[in-house]
Amino acid sequence: MPQYIVKRILLMIPTLVALSIFIFVLTQLPPGSYLDSIVTELESQGESISQDQIESLKVRYGFDEPLHVQYLKWVSGWLRGDFGTSFTYYGQQNLEVISHFLGYTVLIAFSTQLFILVVGIAIGIFSATHQYTLGDHFATFVGFIGLSIPNFLLALILMYIGYFVFGIPALGGLFSNEYLDAPWSIGKALDLLAHLWIPVVVLGTAGTAGIARRMRGNLLDVLKMQYVATARAKGLREGVVVRKHATMNAVSPIIMAVGMRFPEILSGSTIVSIVLSLPTLGPVLYKALTNQDMYLAGTILFFQSLLLLVGNLLADIALVAVDPRVEFE
Repeated sequence: MPQYIVKRILLMIPTLVALSIFIFVLTQLPPGSYLDSIVTELESQGESISQDQIESLKVRYGFDEPLHVQYLKWVSGWLRGDFGTSFTYYGQQNLEVISHFLGYTVLIAFSTQLFILVVGIAIGIFSATHQYTLGDHFATFVGFIGLSIPNFLLALILMYIGYFVFGIPALGGLFSNEYLDAPWSIGKALDLLAHLWIPVVVLGTAGTAGIARRMRGNLLDVLKMQYVATARAKGLREGVVVRKHATMNAVSPIIMAVGMRFPEILSGSTIVSIVLSLPTLGPVLYKALTNQDMYLAGTILFFQSLLLLVGNLLADIALVAVDPRVEFE
């Protein structure tokens, strides 16, 4: 396994290089630049700006250089931990801006992924072992609702119910007002957990419904296989047959697709984060794109790509832990 992990990490390097080029070109495609936004904002406020001032700003922000030079400067700073300067956040380093939001983004993403797996697999196993019962029909019905309701709409519904039914003034954010600027403590950690379940449920509803339906179909197919019939013929209890022999094989295709869900969770959290006022990278990326802050937007997209590769690697390792028949090559 260590050799496989090292091999995968080495393969990530050319992949990340190609992604960085693609991301930089992609962020440069929209017409105009951050400088144009500055000029437009100044003119809207009634201030005039001369051509000499515009040229000076071009030199200051490096817009006077060719694109390949801008890209090489951006990439060459990565080895020093310099991912460029954010225009949107008043000259802060991009890494500083991202590090402020990355922890909460990863926490919500991993918590949502864990929620999807645990709840989705559990519901799928129940539906498969109770096929065509009232519980199976109810789980299927709830699954269809979960797949059809957009995440942001579910967030609005929860906020409405929380305020008008239970009298909760605000369901947004990850902390109560008294813990927003407070140092970390046990109370602040518990307050975080008390707020964390809301974005996790909102972001994980559709994924949980999809995993449950897939797990149900996989397990129903596995339960019809001959080795399961053989295990039953040997006198094993039904619970042992389902848990030890059938479930492990049915869950393997789901684990293979787990790593691919990280970008979906990260991108899908943008609108939800805006609605629930969550301190994640989604709103930061949206703000950077609207302000044409290409270095900040490109750095965020690069980190999201890195999370995708790491998620796929962790999913492959988890697959081997669940299914020993899988071999590293």
